[in-house]
Amino acid sequence: MPYIKVISDEEAQGAVKRELDRARQRAGRVWNIVRIMTPNAQALRTCMDFYTALMFGESPLSRAQREMLAVVVSKVNHCRY
Repeated sequence: MPYIKVISDEEAQGAVKRELDRARQRAGRVWNIVRIMTPNAQALRTCMDFYTALMFGESPLSRAQREMLAVVVSKVNHCRY
């Protein structure tokens, strides 16, 4: 099984700490999909900006519809989260 060294809450500094704090504020915790990006602060920020635009930006789809689409796609892809 592959292993990627991630940055813990205690180790986090600067941009990574800010993103982990935002993730915790948004979801009440830091999900593994966010944690796995901690070695690259720029990738983490870019991914979270993209997610925010898709899920909270202007759209003809409601927030509930967007979440339903995410669940269906995750199920089809056999994603566990």
